[in-house]
Amino acid sequence: MEEFIQFSAKTKNEAITKACIELGVSSDQLEIEVVSEGSSGFFGIGSKPAIIKARKINTVSEEDEIQEIVDTVKVDAIKEEQNRKPAKPFVKAEKPAPKSEPVKEKAPVKEAKEPKPFKEPKEKQPRQPKEKPFKERPVKEKPAKEKMPKEPREEKPKQSKPVEIITDPAEIKEVEERAIVFLRDVFASMNLGEVEITSKYNTNDGCLEVAFEGEDMGILIGKRGQTLDSLQYLTSLVVNKGKANYIRVKLDTEDYRRRRKETLENLARGIAYKVKKTRKPVVLEPMNPYERRIIHSALQGNKYVETVSEGEEPYRHVVVKLKRW
Repeated sequence: MEEFIQFSAKTKNEAITKACIELGVSSDQLEIEVVSEGSSGFFGIGSKPAIIKARKINTVSEEDEIQEIVDTVKVDAIKEEQNRKPAKPFVKAEKPAPKSEPVKEKAPVKEAKEPKPFKEPKEKQPRQPKEKPFKERPVKEKPAKEKMPKEPREEKPKQSKPVEIITDPAEIKEVEERAIVFLRDVFASMNLGEVEITSKYNTNDGCLEVAFEGEDMGILIGKRGQTLDSLQYLTSLVVNKGKANYIRVKLDTEDYRRRRKETLENLARGIAYKVKKTRKPVVLEPMNPYERRIIHSALQGNKYVETVSEGEEPYRHVVVKLKRW
């Protein structure tokens, strides 16, 4: 037996690997004694290596084992030959002749027929469709449909009652007073100071037009006219309360409605140019029915784009898109 050799490394497994390399054998052919498992210490401080003792185990190689088996077999064979008695001569046993079976008569062979002379296959010609006599049918001429010019897509406000023009001066005065009294109360609650209110009933379209002037009218207009539109809606409710027919109300200050109309018309033309160039639809911001009608009217005669309204109030908006040809 060989003597133990000592090996050390950071861990036990590394020490065993080191021993296998130096002794040139695998770990199952080593006898290993662990002297010290080793320790890693605290953050590397105070670490101790692992120490093992290893030596080869005397094992018989596979070649030696095979040779030993072969030699044993040879010795056994020789011993068997020496002890074997003389064997009797081997006589081959004759097999009994098979019983003769009656021979079946073969069927008479038919005479081979002479081969027929080879005929070349005829080429198949494509069938030609039978020509049917053509009958002329009278063509009914349909009257050409006249393309009617598209009407502007004006959105009319939902009205529960029909609009009827008021002709009675006393009723007109009463309607105007309702609107003015209501607006004065609103302005007073908002602490706007002195606001001059003027009203006029338009007998052409049956609309009550109310305008007011003051120092700080921007508060009444609001963002994109939202405050002015809300005030107009409330005034319309007050004016039409208890009335058989609907009276339209239009509020304005500092000529905002006219300026807003010009702005929207310029916007519509710019959007139309963009849609024509990019060939992609453009969705505008939500607008009230009055402002949507301005966009529709501004692009009504455009050759390249069309407008549609989508969505539900108060988020209903205009979409400008390329016309389908």
